Amino acid sequence: MMETALGVERSLTGRRWVWRHSDPRMASALSQQLGLPELVGRLLSARGVDTESAALFLEPTLRALLPDPSILLDMDGAAARMADAVQRGETVAVFADYDVDGACSGALMTQALRALGCTAMPYVPDRLAEGYGPNGPAITGLIARGATLVICVDCGIAAHDALAVAAGLADVVVLDHHKAEGPAPRVAAAVNPNRLDCTSGLRQLCAAGVAFLAAVAMQRELRRRGFFADRPEPDLRNLLDMVALATVCDVVPLIGVNRALVVQGLKVLARRERPGLAALMELAALRDAPSAHTLGFVLGPRINAGGRISAPDLGLLMLLETDPIEARGMAERLDAVNRQRQEVEAGVLMAAMRQAEEQQAAGHAVFLLQDEGWHPGVVGIVAGRVRERFNRPACVAGFENGVGKGSGRSVPGLDLGAAIIAARQSGLLIAGGGHAMAAGFTIEASRLPELHAHLDERLAAARDLPGSAELVVEGALTVRGATAELAQSVARLAPFGSGNEEPSFALSRARVVKAGRVGKEGATIRAFLEGEDGGRLKAICFRAKEGPLAEALLAQGGAPMLLTGHLRAEVWNEQTSAGFFVTDAARI
Repeated sequence: MMETALGVERSLTGRRWVWRHSDPRMASALSQQLGLPELVGRLLSARGVDTESAALFLEPTLRALLPDPSILLDMDGAAARMADAVQRGETVAVFADYDVDGACSGALMTQALRALGCTAMPYVPDRLAEGYGPNGPAITGLIARGATLVICVDCGIAAHDALAVAAGLADVVVLDHHKAEGPAPRVAAAVNPNRLDCTSGLRQLCAAGVAFLAAVAMQRELRRRGFFADRPEPDLRNLLDMVALATVCDVVPLIGVNRALVVQGLKVLARRERPGLAALMELAALRDAPSAHTLGFVLGPRINAGGRISAPDLGLLMLLETDPIEARGMAERLDAVNRQRQEVEAGVLMAAMRQAEEQQAAGHAVFLLQDEGWHPGVVGIVAGRVRERFNRPACVAGFENGVGKGSGRSVPGLDLGAAIIAARQSGLLIAGGGHAMAAGFTIEASRLPELHAHLDERLAAARDLPGSAELVVEGALTVRGATAELAQSVARLAPFGSGNEEPSFALSRARVVKAGRVGKEGATIRAFLEGEDGGRLKAICFRAKEGPLAEALLAQGGAPMLLTGHLRAEVWNEQTSAGFFVTDAARI
């Protein structure tokens, strides 16, 4: 068990605070080598960074980290078939998933092909009418429209039957990253770092990362064939804004090549040259340089909303739109759909939380929450919220006419995807698959009790987890010590996300001297903190509409508290200051 931080066994949000330790000698060496504060050296050391890898961690480049696409099984075959399509002037269908990764990888591949003079038709299935992945009628329809090559992005690795309808009529190339079972489908090429027989070591790529490598391989093959002897070669780096967006939103680890893809992609995004993304950032009133937070919490949810609620291809089409006026209209539609998604989600979440409390009291290891009419487009988000609240794997399903479509989210160390796949293989599910941290499934209502028993048995270790997740603290600061200079040094470790979490710091003996609600429905609290050493610090707390944490922050002038949160540098009128983003608090 990790050591308790600052003696906090149960915070105001019910969490135990624990220290994240590092190698003190390596931390000191890193601090001296890089000219950074000792605290930042400890942060680097805790992330496995040493003196040899530090420079590349802080400034990741594609030149150093982008792998040779050929190390992916079937990539050379995929590149050759796509290059053939370009040279022959074929019509290519790009079949994409309806989430952010699907929209980005679909738009990326479509744009890459069109830039080479190829006719490319993107297609995104309707979540409710067609479900996930390729389906026979859609493939047949694309072939009827002239497609002689179908490229499946972010889907297809398990669609043996659906892709079989193309046999003899069109070739198929799969560019996927989902966990694969057994042999790949019988297609021209199936590129997937998570194929059982792929030894590339790139299992942490999202689909857009795979698609980007495929575009690199395709252009390399065309270059080898002399295709660019009399024409300019498109600059694939202009696609990296979409790769970065998908990488963050698909919650793959931000290490190695993924880190380089996001860092370089954010530079492309900052130029605001893609009209759709520029319009979304304008709608969100974003004026600062974009960050991983921009990708994951501002752009991603809006693009996802189309596939979740309505207009499944709207996000992809917006990414491709070159006319600023048209792109603005699409962005406004997505923004409106996202507000609708939030309303639908709120109703399902309230009911799901009540069911989760009942199942927690009943001793279930896994929560299986369901009801008639719950929208399948929000069940994944709700499952994630329940997982966060109770620190348990959670599956949420919406039913219609006796059939439920569900989604699940797990906790580190418990492979939900494998459990769902086993349930499908045993006949409990109509369909199902996923990976360790997330899964999707379709089930008949009569099989729910059996599925719940199966999940409880397969993931029984969840019963030993604490009732809420531990909060990892990486250092203690005074209010006076939480400076803009330190915040800027911490920002050197960005982009933050899965595999490189943003550091949480504890503020010792901080007193709230002023606080008030702001934002929609007053769910955000802005405050000013004062330390016993006389320091002052701006603070903000999101998703604080109610609860003990909100009450404590609003009790201005009360006793000093311990606070945890993220220290960030904020720029306003060319002046940089420190801001503390509160995540938890504890009484002293």
